[in-house]
Formats: sequence, C-alpha cells, structure tokens
Amino acid sequence: MNRELDLSVSTYGIARQYDYSVVLLPWGATEPHNLHLPYMTDCILSHDIAVDAAQQTFERYGIRCMVMPPVNMGSQNPGQRELSFCVHARYETQKAILTDIVASLNYQGFRKLLIVNGHGGNTFKNMIRDLSVEYPHFVVATSEWFKLMPAKEFFDTPGDHADEVETSVMMHYHQELVNLDEAGAGDAKSFAIPALQEGRVWIPRAWNRVSVDTGIGDPRGSTAEKGRIFAEAVAAKYAEFIRDFATTAPEDMYR
Repeated sequence: MNRELDLSVSTYGIARQYDYSVVLLPWGATEPHNLHLPYMTDCILSHDIAVDAAQQTFERYGIRCMVMPPVNMGSQNPGQRELSFCVHARYETQKAILTDIVASLNYQGFRKLLIVNGHGGNTFKNMIRDLSVEYPHFVVATSEWFKLMPAKEFFDTPGDHADEVETSVMMHYHQELVNLDEAGAGDAKSFAIPALQEGRVWIPRAWNRVSVDTGIGDPRGSTAEKGRIFAEAVAAKYAEFIRDFATTAPEDMYR
C-alpha cells in the first residue's frame, strides 16, 4: 500500500505534503466478464496498473504521480445492457464526469492528466478536444493499458474481453477474485461482412449475438505468472511515458 501515490488509500494529511506532476485517472466499466471475473474487472485492473506505473515512475525517475479512484461508468454495446447489473454510461455522462474532474484539478493547479482506460468501449478523444478548448493550459492524455505492450508476445490466445490477458492479470493482482473453474470458453462470432471484420468499417457489436458467456477469448490458459510479467512490462512502459509527459512543456511536444 502506497498512500503517497494512491488516492484510494491516501489522506489529505499525506497528499498535501507532496507535489504531483501528473494525475492518473483509471477508468473502467460495470459489466459482466465471462462467468469467472468480477463485474468491476476493468476498474480493478486499470487502477492496479496505474498504481504500479506511478510506483515505477517514482522509483526510476523521481517523479511523483497521484492515482485517482477508478471511474466505473463505461459505454456498453447493444446486447450488454440487457445483462443484469450491466451499466451503460452515455457519452454525455462520461463527458460530464471527465469535465468535473478536469475542472477540479485545474482549479487546484494541476495541469496534466493521464487516463488509464481498462474498457475497450470507452473513447475519450472528442471529450478531450472539447476540454482543450475550455482548459487550454490543461493537457489530457488517454491510453488503454492492455495496448501498451503487444499481448501476442506474452500470451498464447489473447482475445479482447475476459480473455487470457485480463484473467491472467487479475490472477496476478487478486487471485482470490478469479474462479477459473467456472469460466466459459469465451467462444465468439465475428462479423460476416468483410469490411466490418477487417475494421475498415465500424458498427458496435451486438454482444448477445457475438458471445454466449459474455467473454471473447479463451481464458482457460491463464496464469498469475503470465499476468505478472505482462503487468510489469506495461507499468514500465507507462513509467517511460509519464517521465516524458511530466518533463515536457506543451509547446515542446512537437518537433
């Protein structure tokens, strides 16, 4: 537990003692993850990865970050909203949350925020463009932690939801939350139209027609060791970016 870097466990008495160069904002969703992972998987993993990244940034480069509590409001596909307790947050809702966070941090003197996104359905680019107009001296960067490193180099059968990647990383951080014996196979259908299948044209996937167990990707080869190696590599890559992000003025980010 690092109370200097994680607002989930910190106090004002601790936080007020330090200067923070970058604020990390984990963002996830509230949704089923196959039959073996918690609804809050995206929040848990984005938060834990962010804390590890903050820790490595401080240890390697002497730069202090604060990790905010994770946001659990995620954007869902059709076919997911029908699932019990799956919460769909509209674009307007997510933008309002992000705007209030940026407004608060900006007022307090912070100027750099990194979103550590753990939910593939979340997209923040247009929100950030709007915020850059309203808060021209505040820089918001966005990322997806599971794309910081190529999953194919670490896993045998990576998918994209409740798969070997998410399951292994959850086993690394919270073995007690994973019930792998209860997992479905994560079999999923792909689009029938070539342009959609290849990503040249996009529509949201109808989740109830794509997956039987809500998973996409077989999680049954997951191990905590695979998760540890991947999580450490991702945190190290984040630390490199945060170092550069913290030490580069906005006007110097271009060559």
